[in-house]
Formats: sequence, structure tokens, C-alpha cells
Amino acid sequence: MRGRPLPTEMKAALSVCGVLCLLALCAADLLTGPSAHDEDPLVRLQLQQPEGDPFSCGCDATEEHASQSSSNDTPAPERAICQPCKPPSAVDTEAGSALTSEHEEEEAASVEEEAPTEEITSDGEKEALPVPQEELEEEEGTSEEKPDDLEHQAPGPTLRDRSHIEDTLRLATSEPSTELSASMKKLLNIYHTAIKPMEQAYKYNELRQHEVTDGEITSKPMVLFLGPWSVGKSSMINYLLGLHGTSQELYTGAEPTTSEYTVIMNGEKFRSIEGIVMAADSSRSFSPLEKFGQGFLERLVGIEMPHKLLERVTFVDTPGVIENRKQQERGYPYNEVCQWFIDRADLIFQVFDPTKLDVGGELEMLFRQMKGRESQIRLILNKADSLSTQNLMRVYGALFWSMAPLINVTEPPRVYVSSFWPQDYAADTSRELFMKEETSLLEDLNQVIENQMENKIAFIRQHGIRVRIHALLVDRYLQTYYDKLGWFSDPSEVFRDIVDDPDKYYIFKSILAKTNVSKFDLPNKEAYQDFFGVNPVSSFKQLSSHCSWTGGCLLEKIERAISHELPALLGSVSRAADAPAPAKAAPPPPPPLPGTCEGPGCQEKPKNRWRSQ
Repeated sequence: MRGRPLPTEMKAALSVCGVLCLLALCAADLLTGPSAHDEDPLVRLQLQQPEGDPFSCGCDATEEHASQSSSNDTPAPERAICQPCKPPSAVDTEAGSALTSEHEEEEAASVEEEAPTEEITSDGEKEALPVPQEELEEEEGTSEEKPDDLEHQAPGPTLRDRSHIEDTLRLATSEPSTELSASMKKLLNIYHTAIKPMEQAYKYNELRQHEVTDGEITSKPMVLFLGPWSVGKSSMINYLLGLHGTSQELYTGAEPTTSEYTVIMNGEKFRSIEGIVMAADSSRSFSPLEKFGQGFLERLVGIEMPHKLLERVTFVDTPGVIENRKQQERGYPYNEVCQWFIDRADLIFQVFDPTKLDVGGELEMLFRQMKGRESQIRLILNKADSLSTQNLMRVYGALFWSMAPLINVTEPPRVYVSSFWPQDYAADTSRELFMKEETSLLEDLNQVIENQMENKIAFIRQHGIRVRIHALLVDRYLQTYYDKLGWFSDPSEVFRDIVDDPDKYYIFKSILAKTNVSKFDLPNKEAYQDFFGVNPVSSFKQLSSHCSWTGGCLLEKIERAISHELPALLGSVSRAADAPAPAKAAPPPPPPLPGTCEGPGCQEKPKNRWRSQ
């Protein structure tokens, strides 16, 4: 069989089978298309890469990634890393002719899709893909445009214009006048010659615990801020002084932040003063605060800064009223300290906010201490722009409902409704109403500043009346004691009987017969029981004993000061305040031109119309 040749039929069958195989291969080639041709050159190029870095071009060697790179028609810039792996130009032209239409359709859609930033390699790890150059240029362009956009957009809440504060308070034109300093010297002279000798002779300071010093007389008007914690007292001071965003800004927060008494005064430079230093300085009006102990002086802070408004007024920021604490936990007599500042304040701002309208023990005690000073109290409903108009009306009514039992006067107190802080009013709120309320408060503050001298004279006169009444009462006690004292009676028992029951001896009623004495100005009877318990009767003399040939009597001096000298000084200050300011001298007129005649003695000569000019 091996040496025998194949039959003719077998050869024909083999040739037919070969032809059929060639036809099948051709048919398969036509059905698969050009993708089969693309794989060979790509694989061949990848195999030609060095062995150390087979994927240096960034294209995966797997068939899956090769098919994705050929079928996922992304633009050339997005596959810039695969450019070295492109097939030859002949293959590109052959493949590009079949896929041109698909490139054009998918190119617009691929711009909107986010390009992948990571690629999964053959090892299963993620590798970051470089950002195309066009996208880098676009991002650089947008990053350069961001500062311009930020300039047009507000970085935060807009700040309110403060020009009306300077205009209402007249800070630009406020200058100390010589008339004010001259009136202040006259007032000090009257106090030292007529009132202070009577104080020292009958120890008035031990009765009232109110010592008037030279620093208190010459001090600027004091504005006291009271109220619960975190209602905006410190923020209001920052707004009035324009301290928002500066290093001198008072610290504010939603929690109880102010734990000490802060006195903001005028000074040559910004500095902080400890309370011990303030009390030791006799030139200031805070030296009497030493009687409240070192525990309080550690919580007293003074701040000096150069400011136009502080040249005319002094602000005092107090700790917030906290109703859930006991008074002894503060470490100092809170009510007594508040009473000291209330007695010396020219204006008292009682600040509330819509969330803190409840009245507790400390706040009720404060209003009791302010009894008799209702004309100096101003209620402020702060943060009003945080409520709608309807809710604001309800809160306003609730505030009066809470304050009604505390203020026993027929005339309701003045209430200012606004938002006192640097930021602009909230949208959809009563902006015009809040602005008018703020302007009214500033005018009220300016009136207190303008009437500084009148208020000082009235305060010294009122103080002199109280000293005179105290001296008359002590003299009446002494006169009754000497009248009832017998040869065999016990002096201590006689005087104790007079002090315990003064109405039995008509001591207070006899004082009312004197001139310029009102029953509403008489002190309590219990106060003199404590006064004479500390000061024995032998340490005082009757008024008739305080007279001399050269100096006169103390009672006559103080009565003359109350009835004549202080009212005359008050009238002169009022007339000076009502007088119009002197007008500035007008500049001299320019000299007349040569050949002209100006003035009352010059008359224009009549022109002769018939004469040639």
C-alpha cells in the first residue's frame, strides 16, 4: 500500500476538500471584519516593547482592554497615553474609514461624561490616569476666573452702614468747650465750700454709703448695660463704637461670656486696666469700689481706647443675669455692686431678646434697686429682625406683660425695638421701623450727652438736699436727747428710747416744717437705728456749734448753695446751650479792580450818551 499510488478519485476528493476549506476561511474573514486585523498589529507592537516595562505606553495587554480601546471611541486627547501604541498608518486608515461615523456621534456625548481618573491594571491595582492637556487648560482658566467671581459674590453677611451714628451723635463736630470747663470749676468750688464740710461733720457717707468724689463730678456721662446673658449687650457696644472685626472688639458668644464688669473709657491708646489699679487711682470715679472687696476688683476690668464717642460718654458692660445661680456663688455682693453703678448711671439700657423674657429673682431685685430712676431706664428688645412681624408683636406684648409688675409707674417705659449689631437686617423684616427705632435711641443717647452739665448740677443739688436733711435730723435727735436727759437718768437708755421710737418725740414731723424739705426725701427710721448704733451721740455737735465769725454757719452755706448758687449756675449753662453758635467770619471781599469805585461813598457817574466813548 505504501508504494502504490493514490487512485484518481481520492486525489479529486482531497482537492475538493482543500477548496472548501479555503472558501470557509475566506467567508470567516469577511464576517469578522477589520477588528481581526487590528489585533495583530497591536499585539505585535506590544510584544516589541522591552521586557522590563511591557506596559510603558499605558495600554493593557489583555484582549479585553484592547477591544475596549478600539471600540470605546473616546477622543484622542483623552487617550494621549496610548498614542505610542497606535498601529501603522495603513492600518489606521483602514480602521478609520469604518469608524469615522461612530467617532462623530460619540464625541459629543463623551464631552459631557466625566473622564475616568483611575485605571485597573493587569495586577488588579488602581493606577491614576493623567488629565488631558485640554482639560488642564480649561481648569487653569476657571481657577484664574475664581477670584473675579469671588469679588462679585459677597464673602459673608453684608455689614450695615454706620454713617447715621456719627451724624446723630455729632461725633465729627464735638469739641470740648471752654464754657463747660468753667462751669465744672464753679460746680467743684460750690461742692467743696458748701456741701462737703456738712458731709464730714455729720458723717453722711456712713448713712447712704454714697461718697461723692471729684472724679465722679468731673466724669463723663455713664451708660449702663443690664440684662440677661447673651442678649447682645457686648455686641451693641461693639456696634456703637465700630469695633467689629478689630482687635479691640469685645468678646461675644451664644454662651454666658461676660463674667466681669467692663468699663470702656477714652484714652490715648488701647490698653487694659486691672480693677485694683482703677480703684487705687483717686483721679477716677471708681475708687469707692474698694469697699466691695478684692473678689470684686478681680472681676473689674477697664479698657481705654481713643474714640470720638468715648470722649463724651463712658460705657459699662455688666455680667448677664443668670436666674439659676445663687448670689453667693458669684464671689462678691452682686446686688450691692449693681446698686453702686445704678446710682451713678445717667442712662440705663435694660436689654432683652425674644428668647429671654422671663423674670427671675436677680432681675426682680435689679428693678427694685432702680426704683426712683424710672426716667433713666430704657428697655431694648434686641434681635428683632429674627422674628416675623406677627411674632414680633406677640413678643412685644409679652415683654410688657413681664415688666408690668416690676415698674410701678403710670407712664410706661420707652421701649426700642431693633437689632443692634453690625450685620444688615434680615430679609422680609420691618427694616424702616428698625432704622427709625435705632435713630430714636441714638437721639436719646445724644440728649444725655448734650445735657451732661445740667445733669451734674442737678445731681449735686439733690445730693446737697439729702445732706441738709441728714444734718437737720441729727441735730433734732441731739436737741431731743439734751432736753430729755435729767440729772439722775441713764444717758444710753434715754438716747435708745429716742432712736427706737422717733415718732413719740416728733423728730421727723418737726423737720417737715423746714423749707425745701419734702416727706418723700426723708430717709427710713430704721436707717438711723443702724447709724447711731455705729456712731455714738457724743461724736456729734449741734448745728449752732458749727458757726464762726469768719466762715459763717454750715447750715447757711448749704442752704445758700441749694437755693441760689446752684440754680444760678444751672441757668447760665442752659442759656449758653440755647445760644446759637457764633458764625464764622466771612472772608474779606476781593480788592476792587483798578479804575472802578466800590463802596457806599462811590456813586456811578451818569454817562453822556452824546459824547463819544
